Amino acid sequence: MAEANAETLDEKSLKKQALIEHIYALRRMLIAIAATVAITFAVMFYQMSGQLAGFLLRPLVQRGIDVIATKVSESLVMQMKTCLVAAVICSMPMIIYQIWDFAAPALYPRERRGFWLIFLSMLLLFAMGIVFAYLFVFPLAIDLFYEAGHGVAVSMWSVNDYFNFVLGFLLPFGLMFELPVVVFLLARGGKVTAKAMNRSRKYFLLAAAVVAAILTPPDVVSQVMLLIPLLLLYELSALIVRLVKPRAARQDETARS
Repeated sequence: MAEANAETLDEKSLKKQALIEHIYALRRMLIAIAATVAITFAVMFYQMSGQLAGFLLRPLVQRGIDVIATKVSESLVMQMKTCLVAAVICSMPMIIYQIWDFAAPALYPRERRGFWLIFLSMLLLFAMGIVFAYLFVFPLAIDLFYEAGHGVAVSMWSVNDYFNFVLGFLLPFGLMFELPVVVFLLARGGKVTAKAMNRSRKYFLLAAAVVAAILTPPDVVSQVMLLIPLLLLYELSALIVRLVKPRAARQDETARS
């Protein structure tokens, strides 16, 4: 009886020690990420804040739209926000490495390789979504709002409102380009099937057409420029679902062999 109690106490102490080690590892990871972002932000703010702000405001400057600051600190806050977002993006390799270093001990060798592949794919697709939106779709949206107000009121856009609009516009495209990775993970977990993707195609087509009609000016070319990438992402996701076997099925095949 005494030996059983001693073994129980040992197990509890080991679990408690493992939990404490995980907490310390999590704290080290968060400190390393925060320090990296803070240092990158400081460098960008003192060396590149003007260039980043100019890059962000370029679509308005090219169209002759005046940018105004309605508050004393609005321009400074806008530059700080811009540098912070840029610092997070530039720090992404270190962020991914820290997350990997924290999660790697709990993963099998095969899962470790898959971890890197998934994270790098997500990073690449997110960057592709933002670049595509900024170069092709965002100018169309600017033209839409500019033309809507032309002849009605003088276009003088607030710096802070414009920055919030940019983030609210570009980030969804970055997230939208993550669709293939999300579908891959859901397919591996058996949550999405090829039949479900085929049944949902017409609903996705309708939703994508509505989104393209809202975000773009009222011409067919602009709407098609946005609609085609959405459909290609969906078809790529449907192809991934057909190729990927659910994890449970893979385990059954392994057990039979």
